[in-house]
Amino acid sequence: MVVGIGVDIVDVARFERALERTPRLADRLFGSAFDPDMTGASLAARFAAKEATLKALGGHIPGFRWTDIQVVGDRGQTPQLALTGSTHSRAAEKDISSQHLSLSHDGGMAIAFVVMETSS
Repeated sequence: MVVGIGVDIVDVARFERALERTPRLADRLFGSAFDPDMTGASLAARFAAKEATLKALGGHIPGFRWTDIQVVGDRGQTPQLALTGSTHSRAAEKDISSQHLSLSHDGGMAIAFVVMETSS
């Protein structure tokens, strides 16, 4: 049963400017998962995934840190969500048993769609 959905869209150029303007932003958003070789479009899509995940989990989460949500998976593999800290706790509260993530970027925009399900 679907218990949450979330979608977010990010302007790639605007996101790249934010990263250039604030060098420590990439570390705050992505932590050790930051790959400086990744394109701006891919990073923007991963940020959109974080926003979409928050929406799918119901919005504001006390104690939330951006690094509590990571997109994992090697290039060419289906991206997956890895939840830790506050987002992992929220998912457990909602009895979420599976998560689905779709990422795309084209025409200067990046989008992410997240679905959270429970087995109940």
